[in-house]
Amino acid sequence: MNTTIQTIPLNYLAVTFIPVLAVLMLFVKWRLNIHHALYSVFRMLVQLLLIGYFLSYLFESDSSMLILAVLMVMIICSSWIALGSVNSKQRRSLLKKTAFSIFIGGGILLAIITQVVIQLEPWYQPRYMIPLGGMVFANAMNSVSLAAERFISEIDRDVDYLTARNIAFNAAMIPVINSLFAVGLVSLPGMMTGQILSGTSPFIAARYQIMVMCMVFASAGIATACFLSLIKKDFSINDEKS
Repeated sequence: MNTTIQTIPLNYLAVTFIPVLAVLMLFVKWRLNIHHALYSVFRMLVQLLLIGYFLSYLFESDSSMLILAVLMVMIICSSWIALGSVNSKQRRSLLKKTAFSIFIGGGILLAIITQVVIQLEPWYQPRYMIPLGGMVFANAMNSVSLAAERFISEIDRDVDYLTARNIAFNAAMIPVINSLFAVGLVSLPGMMTGQILSGTSPFIAARYQIMVMCMVFASAGIATACFLSLIKKDFSINDEKS
């Protein structure tokens, strides 16, 4: 079996932008706001090209402090993005609690996966730590973001804290639970697909994907529960203890 991923020539890669241009033409034809869509495509292209160069450097690094610094930047950025649906005043006041929630929910899971399950040597091996950290923090970010938006919406409707908390937690977990139902039937997730393309046995790839799905579910639940517990006082809610 060939274990080398085929390199995509740049001229062939350019072909993938033909359907993208077709969609952009629809924006123009239907007189929609093309600027936002065009900017998103351009930004995606620039970000991925830059991150490719950055990761090439990072994967060669022997500095544990550099890897920890990158992980902390991930947490801070994901915390700020998670509160995108919250007004600016609340966003600033909730940022520390959001960062702490993502750190607890994502950091604990990342430590368990890298140090107990995979047993990295050295412990900060960037080729594993950075991609897995990106997965777990991004997942925690999405769940906290959904929870924040739904919780504040319920509070604005004068729903009591316990009810708002439960509704928000349930809403945040729906995409994660759906992904557990769909994996293997509707979709082959990124890690499993990448390993299969690189020539790894599907049975080994499945083990890694099981690990990732457990990590996704647990990080989402822990980060969201932590966030919803920490923000109770920010909304001056004096319901009975949960």
